Amino acid sequence: MEKQKSIDEYIQSFPKEVKIILKKIRAVIKKSAPKSEETISYGIPTFDINGKHLVHFAGFKKHIGFFPTPSAITAFKKELTEYKTAKGSIQFSLNKPIQYDLIEKIVKFRVNEIK
Repeated sequence: MEKQKSIDEYIQSFPKEVKIILKKIRAVIKKSAPKSEETISYGIPTFDINGKHLVHFAGFKKHIGFFPTPSAITAFKKELTEYKTAKGSIQFSLNKPIQYDLIEKIVKFRVNEIK
């Protein structure tokens, strides 16, 4: 995949079903962090607030990657038991409904953490 210059370009590079999910995640992040700024960092959609990365997200063949930092993974450990997680990432399978409400909670947590 070639480097995208905007989140719109990034999302447009995916199949229709994945585009819908990525657009919804973007909307949830914008709603949860209205003062955040959109950018591309590490080649993926990123939202920044106060000059710091808030969260990143990305589309993959079989999942959506959501990257909220290790502190958020720790804080939401109980809610994340059904997902594959790593130090600072969560994998939402494309075969299961995306938990947008959980994404919203995590973004709000990160906003408060950065403040």
